[in-house]
Amino acid sequence: MKQIGIYSGSFNPVHIGHLALANWICVYEKLDEVWFLITPQNPLKEADSLMDNRLRLEMMEAAIDGDPRFKASDFEFHLPQPTYTIDTLRALRQAYPDYRFVFIMGADNWARIERWKDHEQLIANYPIRIYPRAGYTMHIPEGYADVKLMEAPIIEISSTFIRESFRQGEDVRFFLPEKVRAFFKNS
Repeated sequence: MKQIGIYSGSFNPVHIGHLALANWICVYEKLDEVWFLITPQNPLKEADSLMDNRLRLEMMEAAIDGDPRFKASDFEFHLPQPTYTIDTLRALRQAYPDYRFVFIMGADNWARIERWKDHEQLIANYPIRIYPRAGYTMHIPEGYADVKLMEAPIIEISSTFIRESFRQGEDVRFFLPEKVRAFFKNS
């Protein structure tokens, strides 16, 4: 059965940290693919700072172009809004019954998992892999058999930092994949 990592987020914009982490996950967590699900609107985040959904999808497609392990996905664009992870994973399982989906999340999100819709069902029914984030101490309660903290490197680059730096005229070229930089040059 093909193992697919589901890495969802706003990717506002996608940056080298996202890609380095996805590469690490494919190699060290032995996943066949990582699907980047572009989230139209995270229910726990403000929408006003989001770039257009299609633009974020196009940037992701450009960033991963040529790597068969990665897929940019608009799957959540077609679900009722706002999207919730548990609903997305259920819909993915129904659409692709021959795949095993592994949900990828950051330690920052794990720290507030109790705020997520049906988080108990998410934990009980889907494998979860958590990547470390600076400033977050991880605790996984006993009984969470398929929840695992990955030993991935901590990459502290944020899309917010990149957007703010770009607005201030700072040089952000080495934080963005080359094909994504073109989107910023034209804006």
